[in-house]
This record gives sequence, C-alpha cells and structure tokens, in this order.
Amino acid sequence: MEKQPWLHELEIAVDGPSTVLSGHDGQIGRPGTGWFVDDRRVLSALTLHLDDEPAVAVACDTTGPLSRFWAAARHLGDDVPDPTVEVHRVRTLRGATLTEEITVRSRATAPVVTTLRLRLGGDGADLSSVKVGGADDTPVLPLDRTGLSWSDERHRTAVTVDPQPEEQTTDGGGTLLVWPLEVAPGGSAAVTLRLTADRLSPSAFDADAGSGALDLSAVDVGGDAAWQRMVRTNLTDLRHLLLTDPLAPEDVFAAAGSPWYLTLFGRDSLWAARFLLPYTTRLAHGTLRALARRQATEDDPALAAERGKILHEVRRTAYTGGTLDLPPLYYGTVDATPLWLVLLHDAWRWGLEEAHVRALLPAAHDALGWMERMCDTSPDGFLRYVDTTGTGLSNQGWKDSGDSMRRADGTLAPAPIALLEAQAYAVEAALGTAELLDALGEDGADRWRAWADDLTTRVRSRFWVGEGQDAYLAMALDADGRQVDGVGSNMGHALGTGLLTEEETRLVVDRLMRPDMLREFGIATLSADNPAYNPAGYHTGSVWVHDTAIVLHGLVRTGYAEQAQLVVDALVRLSSAVHHRFPELIAGDPVGSRPVPYPASCRPQAWSAASAAVLAAARDGRQMPSTKARATSAGS
Repeated sequence: MEKQPWLHELEIAVDGPSTVLSGHDGQIGRPGTGWFVDDRRVLSALTLHLDDEPAVAVACDTTGPLSRFWAAARHLGDDVPDPTVEVHRVRTLRGATLTEEITVRSRATAPVVTTLRLRLGGDGADLSSVKVGGADDTPVLPLDRTGLSWSDERHRTAVTVDPQPEEQTTDGGGTLLVWPLEVAPGGSAAVTLRLTADRLSPSAFDADAGSGALDLSAVDVGGDAAWQRMVRTNLTDLRHLLLTDPLAPEDVFAAAGSPWYLTLFGRDSLWAARFLLPYTTRLAHGTLRALARRQATEDDPALAAERGKILHEVRRTAYTGGTLDLPPLYYGTVDATPLWLVLLHDAWRWGLEEAHVRALLPAAHDALGWMERMCDTSPDGFLRYVDTTGTGLSNQGWKDSGDSMRRADGTLAPAPIALLEAQAYAVEAALGTAELLDALGEDGADRWRAWADDLTTRVRSRFWVGEGQDAYLAMALDADGRQVDGVGSNMGHALGTGLLTEEETRLVVDRLMRPDMLREFGIATLSADNPAYNPAGYHTGSVWVHDTAIVLHGLVRTGYAEQAQLVVDALVRLSSAVHHRFPELIAGDPVGSRPVPYPASCRPQAWSAASAAVLAAARDGRQMPSTKARATSAGS
C-alpha cells in the first residue's frame, strides 16, 4: 500500500521553488527525500560512504536554505571510545542551485587513509507522485551524452565537483564518484559538489526565489536568547519561502510551505502577509497584486471559479494525488476572497501607499460583488461551499480535510457548509472596505456597512449554541442548516472582526481558554472532549501554529492581555521544544513535557513561520485597533 512519506524525521531546506529533504545524516535516498525544483525531484539519490561504511549521524541543524550535518566515521581513527574522525556536510540552496561542502576532519593521532564514495542521480519524479508514496521505485535517469548531467521533461540537472574524482562509474543506481583520501592528524580533506537545475520547458507557473526582495530587519528580536532564536529562525524560513510572480517579478509572495506547497496559495499567502504587516507592507502589496491579476473573471465549474473570486492555489501542472485531481489554476476556497479584502484594508491602515491601494480598487469591487452574489444565492444568506466536480476539495475553508466538520456527538456534517470564520471574514471585509472607500472619497461605504450588519444579524441568530456562560459559536452550518456544534478553534477567528459584541467576545475567549481547547502548546482544532477527538488528526484535535496565532491576534486586538499571554507562553514552549523552527502543526497531546510531531507536517510553512511576527508584535504592542465591538447584545 502506498503511503505518504513522513517528514518529521527529515531535514528540510528551502529557497523559493527549490527544497531539499534528507535524513538527519544528510543522506538522500529514503522515501520522500530528494532535491525538488518546480515540483520535480531533480535529485533522488545523494549518499556518502567512507570505505563502504555510512557515517553515523551525531547532530544536524537547518534554517531557511542551509542544512548542516555532523557525523562520525566510527570505523576510522584511534581505537578509543571517543570518535576521532568527523564528517561534516554543509548544504546550501540558492534558487535552482544546490551546493554541498563535504569535509572529513581527523582528530586521530595517526594519518587516516580512507576512500570517499558518493553516489548520486535523479529520477525526475513529479511531486504529487512522491507525496502519495508512489515514486519510491522510480529508476534514476540515464546520464546525458556529455558531462555529468541528466534530464527529465522539464529540467536538466548538471553536477560539477572539486576536486575531480579519481573514479566515475555509472549503473542503474546512479553515478558513483570515488576519491582516495589521506588525512593527517589535525587535518582535513574536502570535496565540493555544485548542482544546477535549468528549466528545459515552461510550466504554468515558473516562479523564482524571492528571498532577496524582502528586508525583515525591522522586526525587533529583543528578549532572551530563546526568544531571539525563535524570531530569527522563523523569519529566515519565511524569507526563503518567498517567490516572485512570473507575470510581474517585482511582486513577491509567500509560498505556502515545503515540500508539498511551494506555490501561491490564496489563504496561506494572505495570512502570512497579514501577520507581517506591523513590520512591512511589501509582502502584502505583492500578494494582493499576484492574486488580483489571477482573480476569476467568469464562472467555470471545472476550476471552481466564479467572477470576482480569489484563487485557492496555482500549480505548475495539474495536481493529481489520492482522490484529488486539480487543474493548475484552482479556485476551490470560500475564504480567500474576503481575506484578500481584509488584507487590502489592513495594508492601507499600516501605510500602503494610496496609489497602490487605488490601483487595487477594481479587484476589491469584484471581490465584494462575489461575496454579495454568494450570499444572495445561498438558501440562508451565508457564504457556503460545495465541490461540484467530485475531484476537488470537499472542505474549502482552512480546515480542508474531509473529516474536519464535526458535530458535538462526533459525527460528520454534510456539505454544502457555511463556515463561521468565512462569515466573520466577510463581515470584516465589508466593514474594512467601507472604511477604505470613505477615506478615499469613493461611493458605496454605507451599502457595505449595511450588508455587514445584515450578515452579522444572521450569524447571531443561527450560530450560537447553548445558553448563558456556556454559550459558544458553532463551527459551521451544514447542508440542512443544522449547527455543526462541535467546539472548535473556528470561533477564535471571529475575534476582532466586528462580528461580535463585547459580551459575545468574552464568551468566545472564555470557551477557548478552557483546558480542552487551550493545550500545552497551543489552541486545539477540536475540543478534547469531542468523541471524534484525535490528537494526531489533521483537523480533529491537532494544534496548528497559525491557528493559534490567529487567536492570539484576536485576543490582543480585543484587549484580552492576560489570555493573550497564556497563548504566547504556549507557542514559546513549542518553539523551545522544536529547536525554534515552527512546524505546520503538532499533535494535540504531548508525550511527557514534549510536543508530539504530526508526522506529515510541512516544515517550514509560511503562516507558521510568520506567526513569529505575531508574537513579536504582541510583545511590542504593534497591533492595529480592531473594528469597534458591536453594540448589540448576545443572542445566545
């Protein structure tokens, strides 16, 4: 049975469309490992042996584009308990170039004589096949006629080495390079590899690395050493997830995450840019423009496109994996469109130039029109989604797994679904755009305030569950209009949006702070008291860093400083336990005092890495005021 490779035991470096995954020993060859460029595995094998013996991993570290490995050659050197021969590998990505420096260093008392053997090759496997475990037996590509290189349909991968090997042989397992080494006591011997992957044919989305386009030096990294490491590590990761728009290379945006999502994703890229707003509007501007130029101009059910809608994702080729068969440009998301409007408003508030804002107003009007039409055509006046193709996403909010929508009894809710957070984003989008239109002297502000008020009234009458101090917001309404009344983190996304009164805000905060939701390392996606709770479920009990950061963002905006500090403390604990590199998500339950990895979690992941900016902004007091809390009393 084919299974998705687990990532939690791998080292993952990234720079733009290029990412390399290996074991903690630096070896490339096990399932899921390789060097991927533009969603193709251009290097599937890179193994190092000394005298046919692998070095034993001792330590490793990865941040952004750089991985370092320290191993021991235990069969070499002095016959003592301590290792006396070290093997160091320093692997660096710079766009579509990978450089690896290998150093054999001796602490032995006599010269060390050994043979360094490197085996390498590429299979050209498509990322979607690797992701579902379907590429493990793909043979390596034959060498080109000239030089040490190989080619798939989209790339030519060339290798240069320094010094030249003593021997070079090629067979069905790749190319073997051999160097005889003699290392003096206290000395070292080094070999450097440089691999380049050149595009042979265009794809639908040839985005390049954008890490050099964004300066994040304005982010204050004061505090103790652990705090500084958390901020620096994650913002370095975020910077190296940046891509340039192939249609306008001056625009940069954050790719969603490595290794599976190194491309433009609507909600992921929007949230990452929004998290950075207290420190820069550059990322927001590039993200807004990249998405606006791909905004749907007509309805196309095959793409899940509707006029005015912001895309879910754009891929280099069609994506096929499991039950999914997605076109390169796919619009199956209910929340990216209001989030685009929210980012436009917030970027303006944080200082985006008026000329840039005005240039985006036509896209804003189209986005507002999409929200209005979707609510008008919905049977109950809410933003809803349903996959009409049978091969798209069954859930089209951020909790997009098929089993995420749970009632209080643990049962699944049928689509089409009206998500709470989608309604909250829509209210915030309408109120924010109204404020923006007023400030720019444009018409329509009162209309959109009234529209937001109407939607708020509908939410208040339909989404509240229970009474008194135990009242809370359902995560959604199902196809039959029934409340999806499982307690989940969705309600935290409504904080500070303008959807809630002060009393309603207090009820939401109180519910999120209970121990079934506020876990050791963050906010749970689903209450631990729900019968469907699975601490290792993708959206049924796990803790997502960005989800927790969104709650933190709302707590600070609504003035809940004490509760915000509890959430900050949880994320700082997580940072210290994961070497300060935030993963996409973790299990909801710890083992002892340590977080349990979600084995398939992306790392780094844009909105998780950007969460460090939310923590920094919370500490520095850099928070934009929330929309004034609504004066209507709670309807629960």
